[in-house]
Parts: sequence; structure tokens; C-alpha cells
Amino acid sequence: MAHQFYFNPYILDNLPAPARGFDVVQDISEPKLRMYITSRGVKTFFVRKRVRGKDKRILIGNYPDVDIEDARGAVQNILQEALKSPPVRRKKISFKKFLDLYLQNRVRRCEDSYVKLVRAIDLHLSDLFEKNISDINATDIKNVLDNITGRAIAGRMQELLQSVFKYAIEMGYVKKNPTDDVEKIVQTRRVRPLNRAGLHRLIAAIDKEPNQTLRAAFYMLIYGFVPKSKIFSMAWEDLDFNHDMWLSHPLSDRAIVLLQDLPQNGHWVFAGRGGMHLMDPRTAWRRIAISAGIPNLTMDDVHKFLMRQLVWASDKEDLRVNINTLLDDIFDHSI
Repeated sequence: MAHQFYFNPYILDNLPAPARGFDVVQDISEPKLRMYITSRGVKTFFVRKRVRGKDKRILIGNYPDVDIEDARGAVQNILQEALKSPPVRRKKISFKKFLDLYLQNRVRRCEDSYVKLVRAIDLHLSDLFEKNISDINATDIKNVLDNITGRAIAGRMQELLQSVFKYAIEMGYVKKNPTDDVEKIVQTRRVRPLNRAGLHRLIAAIDKEPNQTLRAAFYMLIYGFVPKSKIFSMAWEDLDFNHDMWLSHPLSDRAIVLLQDLPQNGHWVFAGRGGMHLMDPRTAWRRIAISAGIPNLTMDDVHKFLMRQLVWASDKEDLRVNINTLLDDIFDHSI
């Protein structure tokens, strides 16, 4: 057993060297810190740890080149590194196959967001799909990013690639992250243009829309408090007017009045072409946005603005009350 005492310069400076072999002493302040003293007087800090069934002794450095406090501070980092599993070098895998693993194991999104991400990957990263992930370098990454129109999208793809290759390192497929050698794209975040006055003008513009289906759908963007994709794919069978609910979402009073006034003669509330629901009426929306004096307004801007105004509540009835209160305030002050 090692001799134990509090390591300090006076004691360590005057430790006698053994006649032969080496002695071991242990620090009371940091019990995992120990020291070899050889017969030639060399004093070496080390850490002893059993890692995966084997006794492991990890050298920190010689005293006094390594200060006592520095040695104590290094112990925990050394132990954490010792416990890390060594990287496994696996067989080569294509970027597309590894990307599927990444999406399965690391991405947690709602269905709509997940589909949107996959669509963006297929559109912007397809040039890398057939390459082995271990063969992709910084030049390949830069070429892909340079071909993406729009700095915001390119920046998000760069962040995704950085995360994918970080996971690949953890899994042992690559040794180095190639995105580290690519200059980071500076993203200019879009300023959402909607405010209360703009929302009032938008309500007036929607009210003038001659198409009943589009007018109702655009009003539901305000009444519904969910993204546009869910609004447009609303089905009659999912509505429960007895309990003021749409699936798990509480319906506002204004939404109930609007929906009950619509003809219930099909599967979809907002029917589109070919028996499908309304998809993405950009042309009609752009006409309304221009009429409201906000030509760069998107449907997503409306949802984001209203969600920032809403006082959230986990209880469905409380949330419905808060939604009604917000909508009453908006329409009472509309012009």
C-alpha cells in the first residue's frame, strides 16, 4: 500500500530515494493522485485506474516540472479520457447510408419538420450521396455549399453536415471532421415583418378574397394557432364541435363559427385539386400580402407572430381561453 500524506513542496522536495527499485506515495487531498520515486531520485506523478478490466497507470509528468496543483487538476480529465471507448474503425459506408443512420438515431422532429429536412437534404446534398463518407474532404463540402442558393439555407446545411460528421467520428467511420476546414457561413437572420397594425391590414385584405375556400383557409391561419401545413390538411372527421377540439388542438370560438359555416361535402375542410386538400396557395397569398402592404409576408410569419403573442397553457381549456382572449383583443382593435 502506498504511503499517504498531503502533497506539498517541502515534503516532496525532501522525499528520500529508495535504495533500489521505486517507492509509491499517495496524496490525501486527491487520493487518485500518486507519485513514483525511483532510486535515482526521479519523482513522477501518475494516476492508477482499472479500465475495462485492466489495471492502467497513466503518467502525468515529473515533479517539479509539473506543479502539485496542476497534477491534482489533471486527474479528473485523465480519468474521463481513460474511460472513453477507443474509436472503432469500421468498413467504408456511403454518405447516403450513414445519413440514414444519423436521421434515425439523432434527429427528433415532428413529422412535418422531418419531411421538410429530408426534402432539403435530397435537394442540396445529393452530390455527396454516392461518396464514401471517409473520402469526403473540405473541398467537397465547400463545392456543395457554394451551389446552394441563399446563405440561410447554406448555413443550415453546413450546420447539419458538421453534426453528421461529428456523429461519424463517434461511430468510427471518419477520423476528422472536414467541415472544420470550411469557413463558417454567416447567416443573416430574416426579420419577420408582421406587427399588430400589419395584422389588422392583413385581416382586411383576407376579407376581400372572393374565393370562399381560400378566404376561410387564410382566416384559419389566424384562428388555428398551428402551422399552415396542418391547417390546409384539416379533415372533417378530425373535428369535434361538441368539445371544441380539432384532434388535440383546442378550437377558438371564431374557428368554430368559421368552420360550421363551410359546406361539409367532402373529406377535406379545404379541398384542393384532384381530390386532394389545399396545398400551398402562394399566388393568392402573395396577392393578399401585397394588398395588406406587406409584400414579403409569408404564411409562416403569421403563425410565428401569433404564437409569440399567445400566453401558453398546458391545460387545453385554459389554452382555449387564452386563444379567445388574444383573438378578441386583435379583432376589437382592428381597423
